[in-house]
Amino acid sequence: MNKDSKIYIAGHRGMVGSAIMRKLKSEGFYRFITRTSKELDLRNQASVNSFFETEKPDYVFLAAAKVGGIHANNTYRAEFIYDNLMMECNIINAAYTNKVTKLLFLGSSCIYPKMASQPLKEEALLTGTLESTNEPYAIAKIAGIKLCEAYRDQYGANFISAMPTNLYGPNDNYDLNNSHVLPALLRKFHTAKVQGLDSVEIWGTGAPLREFLHVDDLAEACYFLMQEYNDKNFINVGSGVEISIKELALTIKKIVGYEGELKMDASKPDGTPRKLMDVGKLHQLGWKHAISLEEGIKKVYANVLTQNLFDV
Repeated sequence: MNKDSKIYIAGHRGMVGSAIMRKLKSEGFYRFITRTSKELDLRNQASVNSFFETEKPDYVFLAAAKVGGIHANNTYRAEFIYDNLMMECNIINAAYTNKVTKLLFLGSSCIYPKMASQPLKEEALLTGTLESTNEPYAIAKIAGIKLCEAYRDQYGANFISAMPTNLYGPNDNYDLNNSHVLPALLRKFHTAKVQGLDSVEIWGTGAPLREFLHVDDLAEACYFLMQEYNDKNFINVGSGVEISIKELALTIKKIVGYEGELKMDASKPDGTPRKLMDVGKLHQLGWKHAISLEEGIKKVYANVLTQNLFDV
């Protein structure tokens, strides 16, 4: 990419898209093309085609998606598959027809089979049954990967795909009904501290292992891949470091400064016992994450307090 390249970031106001924009701005890029969802409905093919024909971006970061936690994925199953399929289909096809130089499609670690061997290697894709609660979203993301591969095979388009692990950072979702585990825990402990509650309850035994990556690290990886990676096969992006849910909760408890009790409700489901990405391929290319989990959570909590994001 050249500094004067025209860059379209789909989903520029979301957690991932905004992080990519911050990174590119810090590197001296300035010709950004952005549209809010009100200005451009990415599910509408005619609107997307018209947008690409008018703007003619050189590079595309496809970070737009309908996302949510287990509750949202399981409740809005039709929306999660339809919205995500339509957005990626329209953008990827328009990118090809308008001769975009390169496109990066961002997926999710939920594309892997529920019982795939750990850590999750790229080769495990489509080797087993998906987790039922987020199957519609996962199928949409798998379709995005296959779209990029097919457009490369048939047309020679330089479309690449990256699959991030669990993310956290600025512009995260803190709604307890549909947020992911880390922001939900951050909000729970902050609320308990402010309200002087004696304890905070966490679902399950706390034993499941999860991996987390600060979204600014993902943005660094996206910038690296857009410059250095041109292969057909998708690539995992993660820290390669795992932590139990209980240890995560204790870490957040310490950072927030909550002094009450942590209670694990073992009657509630644990979910998948382990979910760790194999990031060996990315490490071999020369990229590794830089922000430790504790450092990243401290930054996020400081940002939350500065912006008064929790109305307690």
